[in-house]
Amino acid sequence: MGKISLSLGALQRLIALKSVPQRALPHVLGTMGEVMSQGVDIQLRILQVLLSLVTNFLNMHGMVLGDALLLCFRLQESRIAVVSSTAAATLRQLVMFIFEKVVIDTAPAPAEELQSVRLPDGTVAQLKPSELDAYCVFEDLCLLANMEPPRSLRLESLPKTFSLELIESVLTNYHGLFHQRPEILLLLRHHLSPLLLKSLSEKAAFPLSLRSTRVVFILLKQFSDKLATESEVFAMMLIKLISGEETATSDGSRRPSWMRVLATEVIRGLCGDADLMRRYWQSYDSEADGSRVFASMITALKRLVTERPGLLGTSQQMQGLGVQESNKLEHVAGMVANAATTTVSGALGIHSTAPGLSLESCMMKLQCIDQLDKADAPMIPEGYIYVLGLQCLVSIADGFASSVLPAFATFNPKLPNSGPTRLPSALDLDNSDPSNPLVAQLRVERRMIEDGWPGLLAALSFLMGTNLSDDLFSGTLAALQALTNVSGVLGLHTPRDAFLSSLSKLAIPARVVSKLDSWVEPVTPRGGSGMGVVDGIAALAGASVSTQPPLSDRNIACLKVLIYSATFLGGSLGPSWFNVLEALQNADYVLTGKGTRLTTTHKLPSALLTASRQPTLSMDHIKSGQLLDRPMVLMDVEPEHVLAAIQGLFESTRDMDDMAFHHFAVALCKLSAEMIEMQVSADMDETNPDEAPGSPTVAFAHRRRMSGIQLTRTPRSGDFSVSKLGAISLLNIHRMIYADGEVAWNPITSHLVTILRHHLAPSSLRLQASQNLDNVLVVIPKALTGLEPEHIKQVQQRTLDVLALQVLTEGGSPTVADIRRMGLETLHQILQTGSHTLLVGWEVILEMLSSVCRPTTSAPMSARLVSQESLPNTPTVPTTPHTRGTPLLATFTEKPNVPLIRSAFQSLTLVCDTLVSLSSEQLKLCISTLGLFGRQLDTNIALTAAESLLWSVSDSIQMRRKDPQNEVQYNDLWMYLLAELLVLCTDARPEVRGGSIQTLFRTMQLYGLTLSLDMWHQCMWKIIFPLLDSLRNAASLLSPDGEQSTLSAWDESKILALQSIGTIFNDFLISKLIQLEDFDKVWDTFVQHVQTSVLEDSNSITTVAFRSIEKSLKSFREPAGINKNIADRSCESLWCSWEIIGSQIALPNNRTPGHGRYTQDNLVALVDVVKTLRTLSKYAKSSEWTIERLESLAGILKAIMTYPCSDFRPDVDALTPLQSNILAIFESIDLLVPGAPSLLLGDLAHFVTLAFTSSSDLHELSTSPRVNDNIKVKKVTYIALCKRVMPLLAHLYSRFKNLADIYGNGTVEAVLTAYSIPIKLKYNCPAPSKFGADLPLWKLASTSFISVAKDCSPRISEMKDASDERVAKIWRKLLEVIEGALLADCSSAADDPIDEEFDHIFIAVIATHIAAYLGHPRIPDDIIVGFGQVLQEASKIHEITADSHGTPSNGDSIPHISEDKEQIDETNKLESGQVIATTVSTSILPRERFSY
Repeated sequence: MGKISLSLGALQRLIALKSVPQRALPHVLGTMGEVMSQGVDIQLRILQVLLSLVTNFLNMHGMVLGDALLLCFRLQESRIAVVSSTAAATLRQLVMFIFEKVVIDTAPAPAEELQSVRLPDGTVAQLKPSELDAYCVFEDLCLLANMEPPRSLRLESLPKTFSLELIESVLTNYHGLFHQRPEILLLLRHHLSPLLLKSLSEKAAFPLSLRSTRVVFILLKQFSDKLATESEVFAMMLIKLISGEETATSDGSRRPSWMRVLATEVIRGLCGDADLMRRYWQSYDSEADGSRVFASMITALKRLVTERPGLLGTSQQMQGLGVQESNKLEHVAGMVANAATTTVSGALGIHSTAPGLSLESCMMKLQCIDQLDKADAPMIPEGYIYVLGLQCLVSIADGFASSVLPAFATFNPKLPNSGPTRLPSALDLDNSDPSNPLVAQLRVERRMIEDGWPGLLAALSFLMGTNLSDDLFSGTLAALQALTNVSGVLGLHTPRDAFLSSLSKLAIPARVVSKLDSWVEPVTPRGGSGMGVVDGIAALAGASVSTQPPLSDRNIACLKVLIYSATFLGGSLGPSWFNVLEALQNADYVLTGKGTRLTTTHKLPSALLTASRQPTLSMDHIKSGQLLDRPMVLMDVEPEHVLAAIQGLFESTRDMDDMAFHHFAVALCKLSAEMIEMQVSADMDETNPDEAPGSPTVAFAHRRRMSGIQLTRTPRSGDFSVSKLGAISLLNIHRMIYADGEVAWNPITSHLVTILRHHLAPSSLRLQASQNLDNVLVVIPKALTGLEPEHIKQVQQRTLDVLALQVLTEGGSPTVADIRRMGLETLHQILQTGSHTLLVGWEVILEMLSSVCRPTTSAPMSARLVSQESLPNTPTVPTTPHTRGTPLLATFTEKPNVPLIRSAFQSLTLVCDTLVSLSSEQLKLCISTLGLFGRQLDTNIALTAAESLLWSVSDSIQMRRKDPQNEVQYNDLWMYLLAELLVLCTDARPEVRGGSIQTLFRTMQLYGLTLSLDMWHQCMWKIIFPLLDSLRNAASLLSPDGEQSTLSAWDESKILALQSIGTIFNDFLISKLIQLEDFDKVWDTFVQHVQTSVLEDSNSITTVAFRSIEKSLKSFREPAGINKNIADRSCESLWCSWEIIGSQIALPNNRTPGHGRYTQDNLVALVDVVKTLRTLSKYAKSSEWTIERLESLAGILKAIMTYPCSDFRPDVDALTPLQSNILAIFESIDLLVPGAPSLLLGDLAHFVTLAFTSSSDLHELSTSPRVNDNIKVKKVTYIALCKRVMPLLAHLYSRFKNLADIYGNGTVEAVLTAYSIPIKLKYNCPAPSKFGADLPLWKLASTSFISVAKDCSPRISEMKDASDERVAKIWRKLLEVIEGALLADCSSAADDPIDEEFDHIFIAVIATHIAAYLGHPRIPDDIIVGFGQVLQEASKIHEITADSHGTPSNGDSIPHISEDKEQIDETNKLESGQVIATTVSTSILPRERFSY
């Protein structure tokens, strides 16, 4: 046996090495068949060999392959478990490999290799060998599963279960191959489908039915398009199983219950595929005579989940808390008995489960269809199938949502910077492009919902009322929400309204509202006696109404979903808003405690928790994680959160389009009108008790009460609809102004006016309507900006007309007086805030003001109520038209209303204090007068005139300039105003001066877009530039020895003026200024002012001047066309000025160490200007600057870099802003410009040397007055600059190392010189960092030098354009750097192994990359000799010293010492090869390893 095992192992090895010939395979298989019975080890080894054999010989086909499979089949029948399972796994791999070969074999086969095979339908197909193998194997598996003899495999039989498992594996992994190969697909129709139909129709064992069902699932999911008829049969069979219609097998026996569970699990898997469901509907439901698989499925699922309501139980939470079916004593006694029974059952160990569904009690750990290892059906929980049905319904809803809602978002994309997002309306699929695949898909989805929504609604609504666990409840609620949203976006009004109505009923049960109306706050007795048993039970009976009945968490969850769905569909609900708003009104009534206050959810007595509500979450629950495990929909269910969500819905009206908002507002008005009519009717019922019960009023009130809205004697803070009308009006104030009046203005204002003038309405509602109306009218005048005058007149007129209806309300009651007073206060606020903007309506205003001087009239005793028929069309109550006729004298009262007169007088004062009625000549005089007041000594008056009153006059002028006929006249008047402000801008008082400058430029900035080019021309030459000249002239008259505060104040004025001018250029350069004919002159003048400020004014002004011109440059914003040429000329002008300023900075007399005139901020601003200038200039020219200008720029930047600023910025660890900006400019240079690489390399090399050669001393005087002579010296180290530039320099060289110019003009020598300084200094270099641990400068220089030298050495001598002298200079510079590195003083760190190792690497690089090129003919001999001498000096190990020669103790010199010293010096000068021996004493030099 051992030999057989070894032989099989060797055979497996030979097979893996491809050493077994193809012709020997039959003999190999025969031999393995003979030894197969030798033992378990041999059998397992044979399986390994078979797997290796089949996978390594791709050309194994036909009978040979069948023999290999036969061996596996025989071993699979073994009674030894390990052999059988291993053989089954091997066989599955081999079958998969057979099909994998078909996938891999894509090359066309020669005609002689094709084999003919007769297909089941009688046709003949030509197949390649691999295709034939796959065909035969799958056909034999189907035949064996059907207990028929195979055609290719020499097997008598095969267990059906194993055959089906192999078939399932093939279909699962290679379903795509079946779609490509029609001959194999034909086997599914002719062999597999009848087999499965027979297996599922007959009474079969669990394992066989399970596997058959799994294969059916694959066919339904993957081959429904190819096997349409078969899929229809299987689908209807499963649906009938679920619905319970097909309860018997073909032989008449009853189907087991687990068969129904398997069918439901398959349907659940199908329902989760939205595309599959859509294909099913298109195949079977779209036609009138179709089998309607989709509709039947929904019907079956509805029938399934509703068939046993007793098992699913009833959710007490969905009825609200504290609301019972009956409050009778018998009901409570039954509760007590039930509690007692539960207690006894628990004590006896009897398991008792309450009706309901939950994942914990009803789900299986492993779904039934996946339990392949079971011989018998497992124990299935009774509620499992109903959970499956629920999940199927939820999956269908989720499928609709996952396909429709993203498509809806595609049709309504949110564009960036497109303004406020509008709530989109429903999709209009009927008018959409039918060729669009997405439109076709949505049309199918719409038809599906039209067919299935009744069943879905019935099933989900039923489930919502059952006793579900939290997670199942949340899933069901989410499905309802998804169907609601999908129906809405598809424009299905009937399904959408049905789903919304269901959510409303679930959210606000009518019983909760009715119980809340009958609830009265209980009075707790101060004393009490003992309570008997009967009394205690009676108390329990009354407990349900002793607490204010609130909504449960699940009710609130449904309410939140209703709110979110309504918000999402806000653009398409239309008239359906009425039902939603009615539900929200009831919710507000319940959540706020009858509309009087915001209350929290009350807790019920603990004895009733089991019947009405889940137990309160305690700390134990929180610690155990129960609170954290609650679904999201059941979180944040406090009334505050829900009321905030309701408020969010009303805020979403801002995102509605006009038509959607109109429907919303009309629905809210309709609801308010019905509520008011109901209350009026109730009042009339009390005053007219004899009214017939069948009258329209009583019937109307009764109909409204049936909806859950009850009228009680409970006082309410106001009407819900009225308050929300005011809120949405304020939220949509722009719509009230800009939209057509019929959209929002007329419905809302007419309804509010009708309420406040309705003498039969409750006083509180009339006052509430007045307050909400006034809140809207006050805001209207403030929002009238940017409109045409005619539109402003229209809005102002209708605003004042509505206000007049309130102020002129007839009646003498206190309520009417309050309404009129509120209207007058509103008028006062309107005039106070917008009297100067009123264009019309003065007659109405005067009429309102004069009306308070006339006695009020009595209101009529009766008024027409709202007709029931008018409610759907108009939400307002008809009223008598307002007339302005003079009342009769007989109606006057004797005493006028004094408070109304006082309020009206305030408004009259504001009417007289207006500029609108002034003519242009009067305005000119007003400006002159204000100018005079601006020059008065009283600063407050002057400041008010300059900042406030002149600003108001300017507004008035601008308002009149909108009339084209008067534009010229008022243009001159406005320029006159600016000229007056210009005079005030040079006032001696800084407050007035600053206020005038701000007013001047704020006026131009605000109205700049409205100014003509001629006005801008005048503004520039008559206002802006003269302002700068005036400020300079006025400041020049001050004595330099004057008070510092006075000089600083004038500097602040200049700063303010420059900043404002920069803003003007930034805001209006492109839109206005650049269009001026003399723009070039304007720009040159502005640049000249900036140059003068920089060269003559203080540092603070210098920075602002630079920032002003920089801001102006940025305003060009990528010009095009003619603007590009203008930008180019502007850049040239600014460059000349900048070059002058830079040249002044570079002058030696302006660079006194430590006393430079300019600060770091000045120089940073200067560099920023040229950075912006370069960006714009390059864009305008579409090219880089010339090399001459770049050289000039570089020279100035180098001077700025080393400028001795008067302030200090540390620059050891990080670059200063100035250094960073300068480097950024250098890095921005286009190196493709000839000469630019040399320029950049040379300047950067110069920057490297600054850290060692050009440190500046900054003298900082001590601030102490006693130590005036104490001077602290701070240095600009340039260390951070050096660290930043050295690697950059090496990188740039490597980029341009092949450029001949850098070798011929001395650039490479400059680079090497820059590196040589820190390398020579080595340990004498400055510290690389102050707070960090950066690499020493000499190491950084050495690393960079190595990088340069490695590329430089092989190229120096090969440069033909470089002269021999230049080549020699470069090599001498290389030798100089090497000498500095090798002979540097290392005594201070002689024992540092890291540095010594670094030097070893440096030597290795020299030997490899530099010394190798020393033999080139162009290299002079003296360089080679010098290189050798450097190496000789660096390789010394001993040094001759005179330590052995002593000195006499008395200090007398010994005669022979001088002779020895001469000998030592002479010996040290000898070359190492010449010194044979010496008697002079020597000492070992440090770093012996380095010398070696």
